[in-house]
This record gives sequence, structure tokens and C-alpha cells, in this order.
Amino acid sequence: MRIRPYSSLVRPFSRTFSIMSSAAAASNSSPNDFTQPLNKTAHAFDKNDFDAILSRRFFFIPSFEIYGGVAGLYDYGPPGSALQANILDVWRKHYIIEEDMLELDTTIMTLSDVLKTSGHVDKFADWMVKDSKTGEIFRADHLVEAVIEARLKGDKEARGVTEQPAEEEGDKKKKKKKVKHVAIKLEDSVVEEYESLLAQIDNYTGPELGELMKKHKIVNPETGNDMTEPVEFNLMFESNIGPTGQVKGYLRPETAQGHFVNFARLLEFNNGRVPFASAQIGKSFRNEIAPRQGLLRVREFTMAEIEHYVDPTDKRHARFNEVKSVKLALLPKDVQQEGKTDLTSMTVGDAVGQKIIDNETLGYFLARTQLFLEKIGIDPTRLRCRQHMANEMAHYAADCWDFEIQSSFGWIECVGCADRSAYDLTVHSKKTKQPLRVQQSLPEPRVVDKLECVFEAKAFGLQFRKDAGMLKEHLSTMEKEQLQVVKDDLEKNGSAKVQGPDGKTYEVTSDLLSINPITVTEHIREFIPNVIEPSFGIGRILYSLLEHSFWAREQDKARGVLSLPSVVAPIKCLIVCLSQDPQLRVLIHDISRKLRRIGVSSRVDDSSASIGKKYARNDELGTPFGCTVDFASLKNGTITLRERDSTAQLIGPIDTVISVVDQLVKGTIDWQGATEQLDTYSGVQDVD
Repeated sequence: MRIRPYSSLVRPFSRTFSIMSSAAAASNSSPNDFTQPLNKTAHAFDKNDFDAILSRRFFFIPSFEIYGGVAGLYDYGPPGSALQANILDVWRKHYIIEEDMLELDTTIMTLSDVLKTSGHVDKFADWMVKDSKTGEIFRADHLVEAVIEARLKGDKEARGVTEQPAEEEGDKKKKKKKVKHVAIKLEDSVVEEYESLLAQIDNYTGPELGELMKKHKIVNPETGNDMTEPVEFNLMFESNIGPTGQVKGYLRPETAQGHFVNFARLLEFNNGRVPFASAQIGKSFRNEIAPRQGLLRVREFTMAEIEHYVDPTDKRHARFNEVKSVKLALLPKDVQQEGKTDLTSMTVGDAVGQKIIDNETLGYFLARTQLFLEKIGIDPTRLRCRQHMANEMAHYAADCWDFEIQSSFGWIECVGCADRSAYDLTVHSKKTKQPLRVQQSLPEPRVVDKLECVFEAKAFGLQFRKDAGMLKEHLSTMEKEQLQVVKDDLEKNGSAKVQGPDGKTYEVTSDLLSINPITVTEHIREFIPNVIEPSFGIGRILYSLLEHSFWAREQDKARGVLSLPSVVAPIKCLIVCLSQDPQLRVLIHDISRKLRRIGVSSRVDDSSASIGKKYARNDELGTPFGCTVDFASLKNGTITLRERDSTAQLIGPIDTVISVVDQLVKGTIDWQGATEQLDTYSGVQDVD
């Protein structure tokens, strides 16, 4: 006899194939010409449906949900945990293994002195405003941005401009905070001003945000009450170390300081040579003012950070030629300062050559980050590199770019790539009096012109008191170029302003300090390396990937699919049978054991649900492949292999199919390669 096990699932599609996410494929590549075309954009993205799937399938949920939850804290369920682990596994291989980095795992609890020295205690803050009557708290820049965006949306509606349906939040708690828009037409000049304001939103200081709120009459969108003036709020969680409470600490806001305080040991481990890089994956904590965007703004999150140490006089990268042709969508600072958001597509090689990107090493990591994000499934058409503007740039940074990913929440920073210069190692060295420097033996002695600081000790001490020692040390260890600027100011103006390692500005006069040229013979060159830092917010990347991967079947909007690449998919293969027959149940568990033995995560669904239902609910989990066992499998030793996106099916011997799944998951073949090893499945198998 013949049976038709799942004819409804193999019905060919007749629509045109179009990509919602360029990386939305089951086995690291899209189904090829062998498969029937499908349409992933037949239905507009529906955030309600998307959020419902993530919640129902337990990707992540608010922590302490049965107690009402806590804003900004989330727990990952089985698929979310596996997805995060797989993303991190790809990250480790892409960076730590391939780049031969030195991996660290440093403590979360951080000594207060460390974060005081790094500047976090004094400067790691956001601007906060309160409702003048209710006391409700908002982050100032987010409030301004949300209100202005709502007004622009209302203007478009009043002008009859149709937009994609609004993407409402998935629960009432979030809806309460959403800024409603009203269809009111604005003057063209006002629209232009608002668009310019949004393009520069990250460039405003707290006082400037306060002025904007007054000028544009921005109030609490829920109550209509006026807001207070912006005030700084430090984002670190403070704690005490030990029972006495005398040793002050913080939960770290980043993993970077753990790298810097261990630099001397890392340098020794690397036999005293630069360049080299250290890398770390771990938890960080930020006491966000008003976290309201799911995994995009949380108080506890996983970071993956790299600190690449490089000679400040030579920021070339040995492997730059390998990535110089990688294209980036760049949003340079000068474009933003003009109030525009126009992107420029440019190769990394051209961007570095034209000094849009400061140096080769920074450009190298930007290119490698682009490749990493594409590899895990981020849509490159919804990815851009935005350069920090002057006011956002840390005072010590030479250049900084953010990889921003577009989602239903707009453009969100997910990766930051910064040239931190020598700031961190310099301030920690000065604070601890430890030489966090590189020594290189010169092939032959060299005569070097230097600048020497000569202090009027007594007068200098009286002028700067407790800061005198710190300032002397800072001036004495300045690079020649920086010291020359101070010398020129002293000679021209009789005074010079110097920014100390504590971030404060000090005025030094010529009666307290003179700077004189000297000539010395050096046998060893000493320098503090500069640091190029790529920093990844894993939760934000994970959420953006889920959005980019989500679509609904053309013939049934209720059938959602997550087209996660197999390299990161939580479950690689579903194993199902068409009957509750005991022999079939034994067989599917045996196949599962074989897959798990070779490292392929599989999931057995031996429930009584229909075969269509089994596949549909695993499509929601992003499972790229499915093996189906029927009575013919017992007689012929064959099973079918289904590809998630196209629902195309192949058939072959059990062990051959297992081998093909292994190759697909490892990325050594794509679906076309699978068709060369297995036969096309027509929907029927002979059982007699």
C-alpha cells in the first residue's frame, strides 16, 4: 500500500521568493532553485504576534513573573538560553579562536577605587527628569525622542502619508508608556527642525535637553504635567565587600576594567609583545533609569568585550587586507551634525584611506563585526555604523563607531567599537604606581629629543594642595606631543589648561612650571599601548536577530516562523513520527541519540498532535530541519528530511540523513549540497 504522510505540508508555493532578512535561511544559505519559491513578506511584521510567540515558547520572560516582575530584569527560557549560548559560541570562534586572543573571566564585584580611577563613579550617568507632580521618572533624551517622533508621526498622518501599521507593545505595562500621536499637521520648518533634532539626539548635554523640553513644550505624555530640570543619575549598583561595610564596591557596568588591571600579567603571558588582544564574556549591570524596551534596555545583561592593545605609533593591522573590501553602511559624525541621517556605503579600505575611520586596526574590527553579525543572521540592510559626535565621544577617545541595528524600536546600538587611546592604562598606572607599559629593546641606541617638566615644588604644592602629586605625575608622564601643547601655551599666554586623569581641568602658570627640551640616549623604548575596544551587547543582538528572523506563512498569517540560521538555532533538528506505534517511538529516540552523540541538538516530538502541528510549533522555535519516521522507515530504513523555510523534503537512508544534517548544521554544505546526497521526496513511500 501507499500512504501520504503530509501532503498538506509539501504543497508547492507559487509566489515570488523575497527576503525579509538576508540571513533568514535554515542552513546558512537560502533554499536554492531546487525548492519552490516562497514569499516571506506577504504579511507586515506584527509585533503582537511576534511577542506572543516569544512568550509562549519561553524565549525570555520578566524575572520574578509570578511576583509581578521587576523592570529591566529578564529570565531566558530553554530556547532563549540555547540561542544565547550559540551566539556566544560563534563569537568565541569568530574572535577568540580565529584571532588568537587571550580569554579572561574577571570578577563582577569591582572595587570602588578601580571605578573611581576609570571615571565611572563620577561620570557614568544618564540625564533623568521627573513629572513635577507625580514624580514619575523618565530618561531625558528618550522622552524628548519619543515625543518628537510621535509629533512627526501625527504630521504624516495629517498629510495623508500612509505608514506600516503601528507596532504596539505586547503587554499593557508597556503600552502605558507608549507616546500616543495625534494627527496634527506641522509647518514644514518645524518638521525640518524636528528631524534635525532627532538626528543629533545623542549629541545633547543635560542642560541642552532641558532647554529643548522648554522650547518644544515637552511634558509627561500621560499626565500632561511639566517635567523637572534634567539631573545626572549614576547608573552603577553600589554595594559593600565584606561584613564591616568599610570596603566599598560596585557591580561592574562593563567588563573592560578587568582587562586593564590585569594588563601587566597579560603582557607577560604574551612574552612582552604587542599587538595582542584580551577577550571576555560576562555579566554587567547598569541601574537604568526607566527600562521599557524589553531586552534592549535592561539592568543585568551579558557582554562580550575585546581589548586590543596596539603601538600608538603604528595602528596598522597585519590582516587588514583580508577585510578591506568589506562594505559598511556608514553614518559619519559630520552628516549627523548637519541634521541628516543619510548613509554612505563604502569599503573599509576606502573609509580608512580617506580617514573617515581613524586607523586600520579600528577598521579591521569594524569589518570583522559586520561579518560576525551577518554570520549569525542579522539583516545587513538593517545594519549601520554610526560615528560618535563630538559631545558623545569620551574625552580620551580618538574615534568611536556604533553598530546600530534597526528593529521595531528604531535604530538601537548593539556593538560599540572605540579607539580608547591610552587612557585606561594611563590612569590605572598613575593611581597604583604600577608600570603598565611595554618595553621594547632597540636594535641600536638612539638619541631622542624630549621635554622635561621642572616644577617650583613649594609653590606648586600650595597651589594644588592634595592634587599636586597627581598632577605632577600626570604632567611628567605626558606624551611629547601633549606636553608640547602645554609648553606652547605657557610661553604664549603664561598659563595652560591641563585635563587631569580625574577628568578635572587644572590651570598651570609659568611661575609654577617650566618645560625644557632635553636630549637623551635610549637603549629601550617604553610606551603605554593604545586600546581598540569592540564591545557587544549580547541581549540586544539576540533580540534584533529574533525580529529579523520572524515572518508568517503566506497562506496562513497565524503560522509564524523564525528563520534562524542553523549555526545559532536553539534546536537543530526535530524528529517526529506519523504514528504512536511503539516501534516508531523507539526508532525516533534512537535517531535522536545518534544526533546528540555527534553534537547535534535535537528534539523528539512523540505527542499525539498532527504532523502539521508538530512542524508548525517547531518552526516557531526556529528549528531548521526535521526528520520524519513512518512505517516505511521500519521496512526500508529510510527517513525524510524537511527544510524549515521552504518546507522542501528529501529522503534517504537513516544514517545518510543523519550525516547530511550534521554537515548542514556545521555549514560544510548548504541545502543544494543536501540535494546532491539525498533524493527528492515526492510525499509518498513504498511500504510493501
